[in-house]
Amino acid sequence: MSLKIDFVERASRKGVRMTSLCREFGISRETGYKWLHRFRQEGYEGLEEQSRRPSSHPMATAEEVVMAVLKLREAHPRWGPKKLVELLRGRFKQQAPSRATVARILHRFGQVRKRRHKAPVSVVDRAPVVDAKRPNEVWTVDFKGWWRSGDGTRCEPLTVRDNHSRYLLAAKLLPSTNVEAVRRVFEELFRRYGVPDAIQCDNGQPFISVQSRGGLTRLSAWWVSLGISIVRSRLACPQDNGGHERMHRDLKADVQSQAVGTRLRTQRALDRWRQEFNHVRPHEALHGKTPASIYRPGKRRALRPRMWPYPAGWTVKRAFGPKGCLSINGEDVHISRAVIGHVLGVEPIGPHRARVWLHDVELGEVQVAPPAATIDAACLRFTMRAKKRSA
Repeated sequence: MSLKIDFVERASRKGVRMTSLCREFGISRETGYKWLHRFRQEGYEGLEEQSRRPSSHPMATAEEVVMAVLKLREAHPRWGPKKLVELLRGRFKQQAPSRATVARILHRFGQVRKRRHKAPVSVVDRAPVVDAKRPNEVWTVDFKGWWRSGDGTRCEPLTVRDNHSRYLLAAKLLPSTNVEAVRRVFEELFRRYGVPDAIQCDNGQPFISVQSRGGLTRLSAWWVSLGISIVRSRLACPQDNGGHERMHRDLKADVQSQAVGTRLRTQRALDRWRQEFNHVRPHEALHGKTPASIYRPGKRRALRPRMWPYPAGWTVKRAFGPKGCLSINGEDVHISRAVIGHVLGVEPIGPHRARVWLHDVELGEVQVAPPAATIDAACLRFTMRAKKRSA
């Protein structure tokens, strides 16, 4: 209660930024505005915790249906609500419960196993500091939320933007977020505009996988192999790439809201919008200039992986196999599918531990068994001692 009081009193002051205040108190903006609204409507009494239990239960299920659901679950413990509903329709016809009702019944009687959510392996906890001084120093990339064209075709708008000049390098409507399709777009961009020093992205596929070592996917591992640094946003923090998100708002208002016809026609409309965005529209951040008047393509166009100077004393190996493994001391150690075919550096940090790198991206530590010769020698000594004791 004291936390809410402190929050609403500070939020009521003039000039307070709600976003910063909510982040300080560790709550969402939706919660913050809800507390402030209750405080203004009901005063301090409105901050008391309110029961979420509804006053009536219009969705309550008849006892006969509940018993039927539980009996079917007992007979088929591995069947979910979707299958159980089909059986119930044969008995109850039009009065059969919905899938949501069956799921609620199973949950209330403890008949649902909770799935264990995997904790993220790779996350960043600080907002990135990006201050590009020249074109091609940092590119930003993201997928605008998908929409359907006038004929119902799914459109996934991939946008790539130069951070310094605000030049929109690409705005492509892809059928999916498939890695191969996105890589083809970047190969074309690298050949046309040059390879940037860094690429900023969020934690979504196909750019980043929080369940992968180093957060790398096949796409971002390829970027790293070309000598591109990866700048990652924090989880669920679109403001870390605010300029790109602002551009997406304009795209939604000017193109998405007027999407008609086929995806090809929508792409043509997007191309015209990109042309205007780059060559006609003045940008306040550029003091009224257009992005095209500032942007200049880069000179580095080679798409061959760069040889990274791993320190002396490290072992340099190429990841192989369908799982992305390294052979260390004769043992195959799984690293990540994202780095299959890439040359990795293995840093020894102990008798049975090593740290693995892809260029300057740390992929984490691995435990390795001693060399096979060491194990064989130790087993032989153990066997000889056992024989002497038994003699």
